[in-house]
Amino acid sequence: MVLAQLGGSISRALAQMSNATVIDEKVLNDCLNEISRALLQADVQFKMVRDMQTNIKRIVNLEALAAGTNKRRIMQQAVFTELCNMLDPGKPSFTPKKGKPSVVMFVGLQGSGKTTTCTKYAYYHQRKGFKPALVCADTFRAGAFDQLKQNATKAKIPFYGSYMESDPVKIAVEGVERFKKENCDLIIVDTSGRHKQEAALFEEMRQVSEATKPDLVIFVMDSSIGQAAFDQAQAFKQSASVGAVIITKMDGHAKGGGALSAVAATKSPVIFIGTGEHIDEFEVFDVKPFVSCLLGMGDWSGFMDKIHEVVPTDQQPELLQKLSEGSFTLRLMYEQFQNILKMGPIGQVFSMLPGFSAELMPKGHEKESQAKIKRYMTMMDSMTDAELDSTNPKLMTESRIIRTARGSGRPVRDVMDMLEEYKRLAKIWGKMKGLKIPKKGEMSALSRNMNVQHMSKVLPPQMLKQIGGMGGLQSLMKQMGSKEMSGMFGGMGGDR
Repeated sequence: MVLAQLGGSISRALAQMSNATVIDEKVLNDCLNEISRALLQADVQFKMVRDMQTNIKRIVNLEALAAGTNKRRIMQQAVFTELCNMLDPGKPSFTPKKGKPSVVMFVGLQGSGKTTTCTKYAYYHQRKGFKPALVCADTFRAGAFDQLKQNATKAKIPFYGSYMESDPVKIAVEGVERFKKENCDLIIVDTSGRHKQEAALFEEMRQVSEATKPDLVIFVMDSSIGQAAFDQAQAFKQSASVGAVIITKMDGHAKGGGALSAVAATKSPVIFIGTGEHIDEFEVFDVKPFVSCLLGMGDWSGFMDKIHEVVPTDQQPELLQKLSEGSFTLRLMYEQFQNILKMGPIGQVFSMLPGFSAELMPKGHEKESQAKIKRYMTMMDSMTDAELDSTNPKLMTESRIIRTARGSGRPVRDVMDMLEEYKRLAKIWGKMKGLKIPKKGEMSALSRNMNVQHMSKVLPPQMLKQIGGMGGLQSLMKQMGSKEMSGMFGGMGGDR
């Protein structure tokens, strides 16, 4: 993921500070300088980085802190809060409602992935029970209507456009009126882009906006545009009342931090991020879980939602029980590989667990990851029940490895790789031992009624010990507030 390197750099800076014997002004400044350098290298705007540094210094006033205060925890929380503030404009975007027609207009430069994002947005809401429709008001780019038509047909979403009409305003109005008559409750209008910002583009956007009166204008931004992000986002905000931002191409290897500047420029929240070319590679963006994952602190509630979403209901109690026991077998790995193929890339899933930086499991290699998982599953098909159900890796002797390789038609080296992957995942699984797993529907209730007793019961003993027992947990919750604790639920894995 484009921000994996940034998250890794910030995590290392915090870890170095945590390892310091005494947290003094020099240690604090070194940590802040390292974090600032990482943000600037990721193309985050200089003014935003400077403001963040100033705010953290004001919060972490070492001279004013009482003796015995957990300074590194306050520092970690200050970094978390400031990164959240950087990404959160403090106001929610318009949310479509089922059964009530809503018009959403997409704007952005050509090449930002706007047309593909329109389809992803429609498909996401279609799966949530909406009746979406797509209108192609892009008459500037050759092939724009063909692309939208192809995407919409594949997703089984109704669409409207014209090969003959050259007036985008007329197409937009006709399309919106038609789909309102057909009782569509989410009408998405795709507008023209340009290779660069120019007066004609903004004038056309303004005319389409006036004619269709959209409930929401979404600015689509390419994550790789770097320092130009702020100025570009500001120009679109001035020409169209941008209410939300979608960041695309987050599966690439560009720095991507510049896209964070779009939030400051538009004063609008990021609502989704595009994580690949396929129609379902589209994630809801939630600030606190995102920053929590960025800092390697995990998104436990997101991980649980993923499990509840893809694991069959009858298998959930058994899986969650095994997760809390920390026992991990090859058979369980096989079953979870099946689920992971439905969940998404393995890195995305495990980055939600506390203590695992996205840098350790890079994105952008989804096809390779899926092919490897399928190869591993083929090899496990050639193993005995005793081998699949054992938690002892030493059971797989040389003769058993050779037999498995022959049976699956794979080289011995591949079987060795599969066993190494098993050991690595078993280690990850083992870290969750002792964690009390909330059932579906209990997570929100737990968040609402969060207190020290609840949290101490949910956390495994080793995690509770890491944060200083009940006293440390109590002071931590006071610093963060119970509402923020729900967002930071995955961040309780101890200091990085």
